[in-house]
Amino acid sequence: MSVFKRLSQVFQQKTNAALDKVEDPTQALDLSYQKMMENLQQVRRSIADVLTSQKRLEAQKAQLQSQYEKLQGQARQALQQGQDDLARTALERAQGVKGQVDALAPQIDQLRAQEESLEDTGRKLQAKLEVFRTQRETMKAQYTAAKASTAAVENLSGLSEHMTDVNMMMDRAQDKITQLQARAAAVGELSDSGVLDSLTMGGPSDDIEAKLKAGQTQPSVDYELEAMKAELNAGTTPQATAEIAPAPAEAAPAAPDAPDAPAAPDAPAAAAPSGDTMVIRIAGEGLFRVPTSIKPALDALDSAMDTAIEHNEAKSFATCTAQLASLIATSGTKLDENEIVKSDLVVPSQDMTIDEAKQLLAAD
Repeated sequence: MSVFKRLSQVFQQKTNAALDKVEDPTQALDLSYQKMMENLQQVRRSIADVLTSQKRLEAQKAQLQSQYEKLQGQARQALQQGQDDLARTALERAQGVKGQVDALAPQIDQLRAQEESLEDTGRKLQAKLEVFRTQRETMKAQYTAAKASTAAVENLSGLSEHMTDVNMMMDRAQDKITQLQARAAAVGELSDSGVLDSLTMGGPSDDIEAKLKAGQTQPSVDYELEAMKAELNAGTTPQATAEIAPAPAEAAPAAPDAPDAPAAPDAPAAAAPSGDTMVIRIAGEGLFRVPTSIKPALDALDSAMDTAIEHNEAKSFATCTAQLASLIATSGTKLDENEIVKSDLVVPSQDMTIDEAKQLLAAD
């Protein structure tokens, strides 16, 4: 598994663990009860709005009915005075008002039906809310009791966090005592044998120091191979390759009389997603959308970083992270921090040290 894939899995594991740790069932129950209360209030407001519209239409209908009756009276009065044309005009207007009154009647009936439906919904929601309130209190009591019982049993059995810390401190104290006793015995034995009085320790004739210096001058063939791959795939210059390659004085010391280790195979990065782009998260720096055409360069840098970690090459690892950040920044586009996008890869940040990378990979 590649460094990028393992780093992505570590990031997801730590995120899920953090969410599980902060989640509180009692708070989740309270939030659900609050949302149900808000829904009930919304239904009640809707009932009030519908009833308001109904009353407004009823008032409008009553006003039109009054106008209709007034026009009817005016028509009778005109006939009594012998003004047939005026009576006809009054009757025509009365017929128009009558049509408006008749059109308002079904609208009022429809609003009345909606009001009754909302009231029925509100009653059902109120009953459901009462049941959930009882269940919520019961579940909160059960959770509190279970939590208290678990804490009591852990304290009794020594599995609680406090007791675990006490046991670990006692174990560390015992280890230190044993180590000091062993060191005192070793120093006493060396003092009695006269080894500590030797003047040749660390001098020019020290054969161990000579072997260590000879081992430091041996270049790492594995790392040079990966650096060349990174150069060919990422399009780096010979100067950048010289910066990646470890200096002879900083190469990892080779064990004496040990055969040369075979070159590590290329560790494939995570599979590229379908499409022309992929989303990469630089730890602590944000998300970038980059073209999938840079995947060979990512694979080469992934292998080079894996080799640097294996040989404990801090300077080479830092150079790889810098080239990785530059490759992503120059070939891709940084996404908005508020945009929620799933990342296809998680890569180390430019300021991540080799020790931090080892800790993350060890936690995988």
